[in-house]
Amino acid sequence: MMLLLFIPIGITVNLAEKIGKILENNVPFGEVAIYYLNFTIYFANLLFPIFLFLSVIWFTSKLANNTEIVAFLSSGVSFSRFLRPYIIGATIISIFAMVLGFYLAPIASQGFNEFTYKYLKSARHQQPGQNIFRQINDTDFIYVSSFDIAQKRGYNFTLEHIENNELKYKIFANSIVYSEKDSTYKLFNYFKRTITENGDIIENSRRKDTVFSFDLEDLTPVNYIAETKPYSELVDFIEKEKARGSSNIGRYEVVKYKKWSLPVAVFILTIIAVSVSSIKRRGGMGVNLAFGITTAMIYVFFDKVFGVLAEQSDFSPLMAVWLPNVVFGILAVYLLYNAKR
Repeated sequence: MMLLLFIPIGITVNLAEKIGKILENNVPFGEVAIYYLNFTIYFANLLFPIFLFLSVIWFTSKLANNTEIVAFLSSGVSFSRFLRPYIIGATIISIFAMVLGFYLAPIASQGFNEFTYKYLKSARHQQPGQNIFRQINDTDFIYVSSFDIAQKRGYNFTLEHIENNELKYKIFANSIVYSEKDSTYKLFNYFKRTITENGDIIENSRRKDTVFSFDLEDLTPVNYIAETKPYSELVDFIEKEKARGSSNIGRYEVVKYKKWSLPVAVFILTIIAVSVSSIKRRGGMGVNLAFGITTAMIYVFFDKVFGVLAEQSDFSPLMAVWLPNVVFGILAVYLLYNAKR
């Protein structure tokens, strides 16, 4: 219910901010409607644990303020029995969170990001990729000094074919353009040097149309690509990127591990919320909500800091994703123990 109440507010605020660019770019109404559907799923997935946490605090605080919990426990109901419906509810919500994160959120993320970069980002936010180096397979390596996503054009393209640590041939072109019509690449000021035992063979031309084994996405690595893939595809994608020597493995693995950590966070935050708000306090619900909002902010802070640390350094993505859950899991056990007392 809190999500349903928040989402219209979020859409209204976002629309008020973006309406100028939407009208300026003459975006069809159908695309705008689909964008806000994706917007809803995308941010629901991001904010799901926080709103669950606040919902449990609000509901349990109402019970505590009405002295309902005292009546439960006084009648002989154990705290564990009192906690059981919360755990059952958390299990249902956790399964829903897994379905959302594994299948629905990637689809929504792709639509959300594609619309954003197509219509809402200004030109200065859409700078071409710089100094892109990729290992395509065991023998081929490619490089472009820059790539313009809008024009599908790369500059200073180089392909090196290496076998047994020896360079067999090298292709160079001032620019490379991808043609969607026939899935070919156009090379301008093409130059190829083939190394043989009898000497080098030089081939060059002003333009050459050819086919390569790599895809366009190899030249246009986007930051959000991992968010757009269902879990099984994401695992295969990460293995493929590791073989290519990608520098974004940490970012991709953070996305993968978060798909598993979110359902666990549902249980941890539920236990913390029940333990804190099951006690009737002098300040009433306000004190519990203040504690809940503060705790949620600290959780988000931990999650973001360690996530960025894993993306930008050699810090383990697995530890970065699970460390907030471990810390708050210990806090949940401590608070639950004191609540039982």
